[in-house]
Order: sequence, then C-alpha cells, then structure tokens
Amino acid sequence: MSKHDDGIQPAKGKVKVGDLAPGFTLPNQSGVAVSLEEYVGKTAIVLYFYPRDNTAVCTDEACAFRDSYEIIKAAGAEVIGVSSDSVESHRQFAEENQLPFILLSDAGGVIRTRYGVPTAFGLPGRVTYIIDQQGIVRHIFFSQFTSKRHVDVALETLQSIHEGQVQ
Repeated sequence: MSKHDDGIQPAKGKVKVGDLAPGFTLPNQSGVAVSLEEYVGKTAIVLYFYPRDNTAVCTDEACAFRDSYEIIKAAGAEVIGVSSDSVESHRQFAEENQLPFILLSDAGGVIRTRYGVPTAFGLPGRVTYIIDQQGIVRHIFFSQFTSKRHVDVALETLQSIHEGQVQ
C-alpha cells in the first residue's frame, strides 16, 4: 500500500487491501442512483474520493482521470468519483470539465466514513481505491496534493492485476 506523509490521520475501521469493497448506492451527477454492485463481476473500479468540486487540486485530478479515461477503460476499469458535493454541483463540475465518468454525491459523507477515508488538514481526504472485478480492494493510494499521481497509480495497479501480480 502506498502512503504519503501529507497530514493524513488514520481512521478506525478503514477498508484495507484484500477487503471486499463495501457496497453503496448514491446519486450520480444526473440524480440517478448508482450502486457499486452494478459493476462488481463486470469490470474493475477506480473509486476515488476527493474533497470538493471546483477547487484547483480536485479539478486537476478530475481532468487527469478524464484525460486517461479511455486508457483506464481499455485496462478493464470504470472510474467513479465521490465527494459530499450536491448532485447539481457534480452536474456543473462534470459539464464544465467534460468529465466522461460518474461522479457520486455522498451527502453527509456516509460512504466516505464507511470506507474510513481520513481527513487531511481538516479537509476530506483524497484517496483512490482500485477494486478488482470480483470487488476486492487491490490497492489504496492516499495523497492530498498529488492529483495526477492518483491516475498513474490506478493505471499501474490495473496493469498489475492484468498481469496477475499481487499488490
């Protein structure tokens, strides 16, 4: 597991590599309910939690996922972004940045808490979970300020999964 020292505080009961990813259903940027279970058994998932729409680092991260989306899809995965922003905020953020992937509204941070995503410097943490096709968490990457690295780690992990290597 990669971990960077950028002020992240560990959470109790957090999801770990090797765990079955906790299921959830949240509204997407169109207000349509999306469940993690819809993807398990069909595709790997790059599930990334980010602090807030329309902030510099979060926009950089979303655009990095956008720019690598076709490569991620070709590697057999779907990208799902999660923050506590509203459905309307996500809709505008996705439109303004031409994001081709799903953004989910986790009002109140219920799913963030279920996954044990920590806070960093008083902000919701930036954490990416790479989940294999069977729903098992294969890699977790924490880094509050290196937005593009989340995409690189996701691609590296997806490649390792395809090559049969254990993370």
